[in-house]
Formats: sequence, structure tokens, C-alpha cells
Amino acid sequence: MTSFAKHLSQPRNGFANGESIASEGKGDYMFVEGRVLDTKGNPIAGAIIDTWESDNNGLYDVQYSDREKPDCRGRLMSADDGSYSFRAVVPVPYPVPSDGPIGGLFKRLGRHPYRPAHLHIVIEAPGFEKLITALFFEGDPYLTSDAVFGVRTSLIVKPEIVTDENKTMARGFAQRKPHTYVKKDFVLATPEEGAEARKASKHA
Repeated sequence: MTSFAKHLSQPRNGFANGESIASEGKGDYMFVEGRVLDTKGNPIAGAIIDTWESDNNGLYDVQYSDREKPDCRGRLMSADDGSYSFRAVVPVPYPVPSDGPIGGLFKRLGRHPYRPAHLHIVIEAPGFEKLITALFFEGDPYLTSDAVFGVRTSLIVKPEIVTDENKTMARGFAQRKPHTYVKKDFVLATPEEGAEARKASKHA
């Protein structure tokens, strides 16, 4: 099983919009929101959104031997207007396993083993193709040298630092302190639209 498949197959808690996928103390606060839309800009209600991330130690919950429940991962559903929102923590860069043959390959290529910080997103809705993606953060030192070459310009978001602590509390965080804000809309294509786009790219 691939690392991605392992993460996607993990149990996850269901959350209402605005709730937190991360337990307190897992990292700096982050609030994520946006809408799920079709290619014509219409909202998609009831889309299932799976998301997961590393904590402030650069580790996923599955890497803790004493894990009691899912953490820094969750599942939520877009509202009638296509909107979604959740509280999380700011992920940090982390190294992929670099021992054995992989480590030797990195060394021969003169490359480091680090991945830039990212937030995984998978979205499914009836009548649309599944979207599997990730968000990366502007300013990350590893954006241009991702160990697994996963960064695309379209996936980079510009986080906003919110210093208004009243807004932090209004968004449901436990402590009065600044938080990071990320807004991102996602567009889903129908199978027909997806097939047409792939066909066009082959002949481009």
C-alpha cells in the first residue's frame, strides 16, 4: 500500500463545518475555508471532503505508536451553497524516509529529503470526478525543491496572518492568539468534462 493510500484508508472523524480536525497543542492555529464548485461556478452541495496534515513535529497521526484516535485528519461535507470550513494547525516541512536505497539516491543527486508543508485534500461528489490534491504555502523554503516533485503553482496558496484575537475566538479556537487564514475554492469536473480535458491535453 502506498503512503497516500495508507493515509486515505485511515479511520477519520466526521466534523461539522467550522470544527477542528486537530487536537489542542498540535501546532499553530489555522482556519481554512472556501467553496466547492462545478466548472460553471455553481455550488456543489454535499461534497465529501477528506483532509489530513502533519502536526508541528512534521509527523502524521499514524506515525505515533501511542495514538488513541485520528488526529490532524477529518471528513466534512460542503453546505448547500458549496461552502466548507474547518480549523486545523499550520503544517510544517518534513523529511521523507531517506535511509537505504532512497537515501543513496538523494545523495547521488545532491538533493535533500524534505517535503514542503502541505495540506491534503480529497473531494468526492455524485456526478463528478474525484479530486485528489494538496495545498502548499507561499514562502515555504522547499517549494522549488520538493523531494517528490509534488508542487504545482496552482496549488500554492498565500496564507494570511490574522492578528485580531477576537476573530480567533469567534472562529472557535481555544486560545486568544493570532492564527493563519487560508481561503481556497475547489472546482470539480464531470466525467465527460474530465475526459475532454485529458483528450485536449494529449493533442496540445
